[in-house]
Amino acid sequence: MDIETLRTRHPDHWQMACAIRALAMDAVQAANSGHPGMPMGMADVATVLFARHLRFDAAAPGWADRDRFILSAGHGSMLLYALLHLTGHADMTLDQLRAFRQFGSATAGHPEFGHAGGIETTTGPLGQGLANGVGFAMAEASLRARFGEHFVNHRTWVIAGDGCLMEGISHEAIGLAGMQKLNRLIVLWDNNGISIDGKVSLSDTTDQRARFAAAGWQVLSCDGHDPDDIDRALTAAAAAEAPVLVDCRTHIGFGSPKKQDSAAAHGSPLGADEIAAVRAIYGWPHAPFEIPAPVRALWQAAGTRGGAARAEWEARIAAAQPGRQAEFARVMAAEPPRRLAGAIRALKRKIAAEAPKVATRKASEMALAAINPVMPETIGGSADLTGSNNTLTPGLGIFGPDNRKGRYVHYGIREHAMAAAMNGMMLHGGVRPYGGTFLCFADYSRPAIRLAALMKQPVIHVMTHDSIGLGEDGPTHQPVEHLASLRAMPNLLVLRPADAIETAEAWEVALGARTTPSVIALSRQNLPTVRTKAIGKNLTAQGGYVLADAEGKRRAVLLATGSEVEIALKARDILQAEGIGTRVVSMPCWELFEEQPQEYRAKVLPRGPVRVAIEAAIRFGWDRWLFGEGGRRERSGFVGMHDFGASAPAERLYAEFAITPEAAAQKVRDLLAREAGGAKAKGAGAKPA
Repeated sequence: MDIETLRTRHPDHWQMACAIRALAMDAVQAANSGHPGMPMGMADVATVLFARHLRFDAAAPGWADRDRFILSAGHGSMLLYALLHLTGHADMTLDQLRAFRQFGSATAGHPEFGHAGGIETTTGPLGQGLANGVGFAMAEASLRARFGEHFVNHRTWVIAGDGCLMEGISHEAIGLAGMQKLNRLIVLWDNNGISIDGKVSLSDTTDQRARFAAAGWQVLSCDGHDPDDIDRALTAAAAAEAPVLVDCRTHIGFGSPKKQDSAAAHGSPLGADEIAAVRAIYGWPHAPFEIPAPVRALWQAAGTRGGAARAEWEARIAAAQPGRQAEFARVMAAEPPRRLAGAIRALKRKIAAEAPKVATRKASEMALAAINPVMPETIGGSADLTGSNNTLTPGLGIFGPDNRKGRYVHYGIREHAMAAAMNGMMLHGGVRPYGGTFLCFADYSRPAIRLAALMKQPVIHVMTHDSIGLGEDGPTHQPVEHLASLRAMPNLLVLRPADAIETAEAWEVALGARTTPSVIALSRQNLPTVRTKAIGKNLTAQGGYVLADAEGKRRAVLLATGSEVEIALKARDILQAEGIGTRVVSMPCWELFEEQPQEYRAKVLPRGPVRVAIEAAIRFGWDRWLFGEGGRRERSGFVGMHDFGASAPAERLYAEFAITPEAAAQKVRDLLAREAGGAKAKGAGAKPA
């Protein structure tokens, strides 16, 4: 539909949509940075969605049963910010729009979760928001099955662009959603045919409608500038029995005489002269950031439209049994149940008494078998590695179209989508997702892990086969740089437990985290129980602690994580037999150790003894603990990997790469000998008295 027809036939809609377009143009121009074309093109679709379909109340952006709206095409962030401001979200003021893309404002270049109510997730890396939407829809379906439609009954709406659909994660996400028949998920495709380089046809000829249909989606279409046609498509989408793609045919930079339908409208301001020309074409004579009272009133009505539905929902909740109300409030607040701590303590006592020799991936399964019965909100899963990750415990049931009460998801070989969907589940609230894959494949999950860290969402990644100890699968599957790269990420806990007790504690840490995602790195090979005393205190929560102290004068400290703690203990036995007092420090989580008071860290890593770190991974990062924290470069060493692994049984690999008790003991001897030699040379060169 052309502009003149829109203005004539739909005057109120036109004015509302123009308010979005004008604010987008003005904010991008003021910042001299941003993407005006997408908000201008999708303003009609967004206006129909927010004014007629989206179930929300701007006065209560945290309402648990609101519809969720995700702007996957996050570069068009001014579309979302304009909508939040116009509908009356209190923290999205006009001053915030004027401060678009400025330091400290709520209006970041791409939407960031937590900056303002109504921003459901952080988007910008294309495709992530679409995959988040799959997780939102899965969480809604799970909670609706558990608590009933009187508690949970809403939809997830996503605006995605051409770039979102080109990113590989989209293929995984739409396949998962189609298989799951997530009929409360509706994706509105901004089909404008333009990317930064120019026409989409320069790089892609995919029939997106056929692709979605092949994945089990219902596919609809509409003229993205005809409000009646948009309304028809959205109404049909809401009644569908499958996830829905609505192909919204739009013009990027709609109304711009020089830049419509071109890359010039995509990623830079229109310019003052072009904005003036657009204002004249729109019939919008108002000053920058000025919204006339009649238009603001129309938008305010849209923002309060859901108030009655929210009041009805609150009345239903208030009439429910108090226990059910309390449980719903608990899971939506992500509060662990009180029984969790007792379940972990009981498991630790059992492990200490039996001292099993098991892989930490098996120990993780043991922990989950204790956790899942007392945490009904957990939803586990694996990227087609259930038997390897040990993530499925008895009684969970399989989450699927025929069993929304199931609590285990077969994600298929889709690490990208699994990680992003778990972010969506956590953001939705009410469920605690965990998902498994091999540590080497953290590379596939990394973009979503990074966003979870940025958004402060405590998603849990179970990553097994954490070293050359996985053996014969070889260097393609053996992680050597992955621990270092994950530890480099801000606000991420990397937990690498040494035995079944540390594994149980690692799970307690991860489930107790409020603002930090976790990676639990687990072994394939069996490991002995190195802590055989049952204590209630969670030592893993300290990040590092003294596992075995020196007998006699302390001359060496061995630091290790995971499967190499066993090696450190054996090296200590060798050294102690030679009269070299040796302390072993288990460091399951560097990030938590760094958070401990300096006095505690100094007690664990005292000045004086030589230090040797042992880890079947590259050295990168270890120097912080070797010659930082009171250590010295010349009095420290490392036993670990310096290159990629190889294909062979684990025992042979540890020997070939010299990650052995004997190698660690020899490293200590060499450091002490060097020290003694240096002291002798210094003494020989001293002047006589």
